[in-house]
Amino acid sequence: MSEENIKCILGKVFNNLADTIETGEFGEKIKIGITLLGSEHGIYNIVKGAEMAQQKHSSLEVILIGPEVETDLKIYPADTQEKQHKKMEELLDMGEIQAAVTMHYNFPIGVSTIGRVVTPGKGKEMLIATTTGTSSVNRTEGMVKNAIYGIITAKTIGIQNPTIGILNVDGARQVERALKELNSNGYNINFAESIRKDGGCIMRGNDLLTATPDIMVSDSLTGNLLMKVFSSYTTGGDYEAIGYGYGPGIGEGYQRNILILSRASGEPVIANAILYATQLVRGKIMEVSKKEFERVKKANLQGILRELKKDVKKEKIEEVKMPSKEVVAASIAGIDILELEDAVKMLWKNGIYAESGMGCTGPIVMVSERKQDQAIKILSQEGYITQRSGC
Repeated sequence: MSEENIKCILGKVFNNLADTIETGEFGEKIKIGITLLGSEHGIYNIVKGAEMAQQKHSSLEVILIGPEVETDLKIYPADTQEKQHKKMEELLDMGEIQAAVTMHYNFPIGVSTIGRVVTPGKGKEMLIATTTGTSSVNRTEGMVKNAIYGIITAKTIGIQNPTIGILNVDGARQVERALKELNSNGYNINFAESIRKDGGCIMRGNDLLTATPDIMVSDSLTGNLLMKVFSSYTTGGDYEAIGYGYGPGIGEGYQRNILILSRASGEPVIANAILYATQLVRGKIMEVSKKEFERVKKANLQGILRELKKDVKKEKIEEVKMPSKEVVAASIAGIDILELEDAVKMLWKNGIYAESGMGCTGPIVMVSERKQDQAIKILSQEGYITQRSGC
């Protein structure tokens, strides 16, 4: 045997030993399934991505589900998307595979996915919560749940105290208030601080590019759009070449570890999605999920969500007389755009002239400088704004 062959064998032995130490699995490989049908780039795009992932880790076994193809990987035959999903679910439920990667899969209401991207500003990874599925039919409730799902995923892949940022979309301020209340009730949330001068945990486009938070919270439709942009901005849009895909479906009581790819996902993203799935298996995502849901339950998540949906904090003000006009030179930020006009009317009701506007950080209420402190106090008491502490 040549010296070169001996070195090759020794290298494989040490790699296997390293994988064993890392996974804690002695003699047992992590089995990840991936379905073949549905890609806009063809079946072999999926196969090549699967083979790429297989080559990276000897402790991993990638199993294909779909039509027979030329490959050394094991295949469970299925000739339609419906059949491959049925076989995938069967293999998961039997324990034959520990996770699966697929496309065109419908999750039940309450389950949505945590995407994982590499941002162009700093080359950092960031989780996007969420990217497919629906955590709730109520937008703001869904975003609060998305934050929790993101924390579950981050902890599973080894980020024990992840930072949370809330994307500056409709409902962001309501979500901020709910998460801060959850934090005050004992469920620790590590809020990120925007890189922009005025700070806060409401994130701007700059924060997306630099991956300011570990977890960027948004609604699923916005998150899905962001995934597509981050994954394919270097290719013109028709081929997703960067990142780890749209991630695992998370939801209370949901027991299948299923990750989602786009029809436009290319070989590198497919390989990364399989490795992402492997990390989730190693990190025992079901155990982490159960513990986190128990913790948020103790912190009165359901009560917070009920109040959020009912919106009982605020009185809907239909008719109120506008006070005499004044010069409005002071601005008050931190008000959700969905509540902006009601906030103005609330100040009118209390005898303070106010106008609505849009500043560079989002919606603002404008009042006279001499009444700014009084206006802030009223809006805070009525729940339209929140103090900056902890955010």
